[in-house]
Amino acid sequence: MTPFDALGLIVGSNAVSDVLLHAVSAAPHLRLPGRMSPTPALPFNARPRIRRSARYTANEQSRLRRGATLVEQLWLLVLTGGLAALALTSGASLFAALDVAMAAQETVNLLALARDHAIATGDRTAVRFDVVATRVVVHAGRDTIAVGDFHGSGLTLQATRDSLSYAPSGLGVGAANLRLVLTRSARADTITVSRLGRVQRR
Repeated sequence: MTPFDALGLIVGSNAVSDVLLHAVSAAPHLRLPGRMSPTPALPFNARPRIRRSARYTANEQSRLRRGATLVEQLWLLVLTGGLAALALTSGASLFAALDVAMAAQETVNLLALARDHAIATGDRTAVRFDVVATRVVVHAGRDTIAVGDFHGSGLTLQATRDSLSYAPSGLGVGAANLRLVLTRSARADTITVSRLGRVQRR
């Protein structure tokens, strides 16, 4: 092969390569073996847009830079302290009322338990009120059925009688003018028991 023949082959191969590259650029899904296909240019409306941050006006910048003064901070501290004191006072009275209500309801439940036990078993069931230890004890003979212990809760118990009992008929014995008062701070709850053994809470 002469040099002129080799030059003709090279020129022919370059022409074929140009034709193939033109065909690949027209059809991007076709790839030429051994060569990278040209990346098609993105249309103008498909190019990513850069969003510019909004500029603050002079008034907004001055408002953002402005801080609280010492007088405003002092007023805030005074207001916070007043609200905290009010919340503590209201919370203490609320907790006292809740404790009194729960103790009174438990005492009513113990009286009802004693009456139901007397009717169910046919045995006289007694309820004893210990004002010193702040306890309410339900017992039948030597058997203790239930105990309501309010010691340590800040409650005080007052009773016009130290005990009462229920007969098997469900009527109270020694229950005339029985009055119980549960107190904590300024909150108080009163429980009365009638001659028939009926319990009322006020």
